[in-house]
Amino acid sequence: MVYDEGLAERIRGRLGADPAVTEKRMFGGVAFLYEGNMTVGVTGDDLMVRVGPDHTDAALARPGARAFDMTGRPMRGWVVVDGAAVAEDDALVAWIDEGRAFAASLPPK
Repeated sequence: MVYDEGLAERIRGRLGADPAVTEKRMFGGVAFLYEGNMTVGVTGDDLMVRVGPDHTDAALARPGARAFDMTGRPMRGWVVVDGAAVAEDDALVAWIDEGRAFAASLPPK
């Protein structure tokens, strides 16, 4: 699957200087991990964000967000954000920071 390389590059610009961040191809796109835990990723034109189970409902209430569902069973703790909803840098940065904050709360892998 092809993913939005421009969106991935914008994420790299925000996370790239952090030595704890790595990239990995997954879900037909690219994922960004913080100390081995996924933070955000790009699949198609959309942004995947790991927000954690306790923040799922609030995340789903935000513009452009929907449940992350690749198998017919939505994954609690994950959302997909429509690419158009993160066209502005402020919106993208907010999602990236939320994903990184959740990943940072987990033990390193």
